Amino acid sequence: MDFLHKNFVYKTLPFNEFVRRASETKHSDYFLSEDESYYLRSLGEDIRKVQEEEPADLSKQFPDLAEEFHIPQFFEPDQFFSSVFRISSCGLQLWTHYDVMDNLLAQVTGRKRVVLYSPQDALHLYLSGDKSEVLDIDAPDLKHFPEFVKAKRYECVLEPGDLLFIPALWFHNTLALQFGVGVNVFWRHLPAHSYDKKDPYGNKDPLAASRALQALERALNMLNELPAEYKDFYGRRMIQRIQKRTCCDDPSGGNKDSKTTLLNSPFTKPA
Repeated sequence: MDFLHKNFVYKTLPFNEFVRRASETKHSDYFLSEDESYYLRSLGEDIRKVQEEEPADLSKQFPDLAEEFHIPQFFEPDQFFSSVFRISSCGLQLWTHYDVMDNLLAQVTGRKRVVLYSPQDALHLYLSGDKSEVLDIDAPDLKHFPEFVKAKRYECVLEPGDLLFIPALWFHNTLALQFGVGVNVFWRHLPAHSYDKKDPYGNKDPLAASRALQALERALNMLNELPAEYKDFYGRRMIQRIQKRTCCDDPSGGNKDSKTTLLNSPFTKPA
């Protein structure tokens, strides 16, 4: 799936028809082409019927299936945010992105490859919002994305019954190796007021981070009033201040003596 060029469409099908098509490799009935892929991500209440769209909840949208789905209690019940039911065709790949909540990915049927990148490699992933513009992570275009090779790749294959913990802010890319069914369970590990109440998907930046990014954008716009050499000088001072106050090699605080190399890395994508 290509979020840059939108090579997908939204369609409605009876559930049994959707499952039939999603499990096929070639289609006699199709919308775009006989080898098209299908993907379902469950949603909460219809946004047109309620003031705010609710997060997906397996127990509400698929109550019969929810009776057969149980995970260990890794978090307190009041921290629960959503449980997302997913079905995908073999070969369907979702773009690399991050979520702002911890979550578990349970593979129910089929096999799925998951590739992950640390939040500390964000500078190498050419971000557009919460998504990476590097769509082909297996054969990236290094002329356009030369920094991508610096991102350390972690990879696993989920078998039916496997459970993968994906920490908040960790980038992940999934590829269905077979027709498969899975469930994501998200929970709030920060105080509830830290999150955007209008975020049913769990991928909007925390409110404090969103405000900080907006303030940074205003500050950068102010620098546009200066000549290029002044912008460069004060931009470097801003980078140094951000680096000093926010960056560390070990976010847990375990490596007190390490120094980051942010200033040596390009942190803006090519024009």
